Amino acid sequence: MAKHQKHTNISRRKNGNFAPNEISILGAKCSIISDLVHQVSKRVSNYNLAYFDASHAKDVEKNILTDFTFHHDGNLSITTSSPVNKYLQRIQFTQFNFVFINGNHYPGEKQIVLLDPEKEASINKRIDQISEIQFFVRLTNDIEPFQSLQEKFSNWREIPCYHINDIKIITKHISKLISETVPKSKGLVLTGGKSIRMGTDKSELNYHGKPQKEFIKKLLEQEGLKTYYSVQTNNNKEEEIHDVFLNLGPFGGICSAFQKDPNSAWMVLATDLPFVDENLVKLLLEKRNPAKVATAIKGKGKQFPEPLITIYEPKSYPVLLQYLAQGYSCPRKMLINSEVEIIEVDDSLIRNINTPEEYTEAKKELN
Repeated sequence: MAKHQKHTNISRRKNGNFAPNEISILGAKCSIISDLVHQVSKRVSNYNLAYFDASHAKDVEKNILTDFTFHHDGNLSITTSSPVNKYLQRIQFTQFNFVFINGNHYPGEKQIVLLDPEKEASINKRIDQISEIQFFVRLTNDIEPFQSLQEKFSNWREIPCYHINDIKIITKHISKLISETVPKSKGLVLTGGKSIRMGTDKSELNYHGKPQKEFIKKLLEQEGLKTYYSVQTNNNKEEEIHDVFLNLGPFGGICSAFQKDPNSAWMVLATDLPFVDENLVKLLLEKRNPAKVATAIKGKGKQFPEPLITIYEPKSYPVLLQYLAQGYSCPRKMLINSEVEIIEVDDSLIRNINTPEEYTEAKKELN
């Protein structure tokens, strides 16, 4: 008898307790932890980082109003009565490459354990929350991991151990941990357009000796990207991702790809851009900035980026859904209003071909 499943099983974004990529730091005074995080963050500022801590204020009155205070430089301070909720935190933290957590207050998926002789009892109290130590940090020269740590981690001698003053070495190790979390990219060839002005399926047009969709797929695959066709209907083909966000055009195709795999970045390429070549694909991959929501191509003479030759990071998926919830299904609108890495190229390289006359002219130029 088949097991009853109440809810549809869909792929989920990889998450720790509070964020896709998180690490808790525990075992010392909160001021020491905070200072360490801020020193490291200054040295790895090329990533989008966050710090999750508990307030140490006393006698705080319960808020009846959520207070948003903006500064013209872009700083935002929020005071709210909402309690910690891991599902809400995951939405808030999805935009960050890495989240540091004050492990004295909240557990994290991975840990950095500070060895302070005054905090052995604190470590013993939280020993069940310590599961994947990345390295130890000594606050004194002669201290070793406490007995509880040695008993739980038989390989404790193999775990790296630094001194609290070795900021450069600690930063290098953390930078390596962050770089290891950068998601791999996959390719998505958009083939589901209606091609009304062309009068025939644009993805099947022959510019380079084969259907354009096959040409683009090969372009992406030769750069090591596992590539799929975005299609409107479900043909049960392994190389296709059919729309589950219906009647939304390219927006729906991009979101459908993220529903299939929300942990990969997606390099999206339309079939009506026949002048896109191997060099442009390589340029986009080389200039990719995972710290941003997306990396997009923009013509030098254009005002806005081209959303259909763009690498969308996993963090862009919830942003796209937020726009959809407001009634917008234009990926360009999301790019214009988000933190995006922009690569400028000659307009001719990203010229759209939409009519039979344009196709004939483009074919002549390419030949």
